[in-house]
Amino acid sequence: MGRMHATVYGQLADAELVGVFDSSPERGEPFAAEHGTKYYSDFDALAANVDAIDICLPTYRHAEFTLKAAAAKKHVLCEKPMALNVDEARKMKVACEEAGVRLMIAHCIRFWPEYALLHQIAITGNLGDLLSINLTRYGEFPHWGSNNWLADESKAGGGALDMHIHDTDYALFLLGQPKEVFSAGTVDARGVSHIFSTFVYDKTVCHLEGGWNMPPGTPFKMAFRAVFEQGAIIMDGGPMTVYEKDKPPYVPEFPKMEAKGGGNISDLGGYYHEIAHFVDRVLTGKPFDVTNPDTSIQSLELTLREIDLVKKRK
Repeated sequence: MGRMHATVYGQLADAELVGVFDSSPERGEPFAAEHGTKYYSDFDALAANVDAIDICLPTYRHAEFTLKAAAAKKHVLCEKPMALNVDEARKMKVACEEAGVRLMIAHCIRFWPEYALLHQIAITGNLGDLLSINLTRYGEFPHWGSNNWLADESKAGGGALDMHIHDTDYALFLLGQPKEVFSAGTVDARGVSHIFSTFVYDKTVCHLEGGWNMPPGTPFKMAFRAVFEQGAIIMDGGPMTVYEKDKPPYVPEFPKMEAKGGGNISDLGGYYHEIAHFVDRVLTGKPFDVTNPDTSIQSLELTLREIDLVKKRK
């Protein structure tokens, strides 16, 4: 994820990648050279030379380094999930508020062009009320984590917290807090590795599936199917397609930006829009109006609730 973010900063006119911190010189030095920046073996030395810090560390270190950045009076963009638990997340929010710096959690799906357009269509009501939506995200276990930290539930929270939270967060973005929540899934040594949830709203049912317990070599899949009163929007194995009643279907066009190495997504688009939003809001002082610390705490709370429901069934 650090490589994804570094690539984006190289494309932004209003931001410069000043340096990179990594506890391992074996990782950090070639990474810095790849992106034409300076390697720092000391976090405080890096913090002294920047305006903002982008935290792409493992989940269990998010709170620790957000608090360090806040103490150094630096703005923070931190990868999702916000933290391993709600207490840590709230401490992150308070520390940044008290330091007078901005904090944004990198929930990239809210910025992903297809998902952003689906949200826009839903809130404008152009296709009538949203009746149901399926959100899907799964693949093989992410083997690229340093020292295999993702396999440790105490550090990553399992597939539900690391991967499925994307769709839980998007459901909150699209529909708000559900009236009822049902969850079941698979638990293994890595935590909740695959999960099925249903969120019930006044007019809408949202069904979510996600996880990382597929066999090695299984292609990553993210998909959605949204059914409205006057049509449907589907992205499942092909481009996003809008099916409107009494009109021919159409495929919206989005510019594609190639990602560099690592991860399971070849398109940089969602990461680009997310980081560009962070940079713009820090420079202009405008509020974060797509995602903010409060919405990120809510998505963490709801995902942890789903995990608890799964484990109580075992």
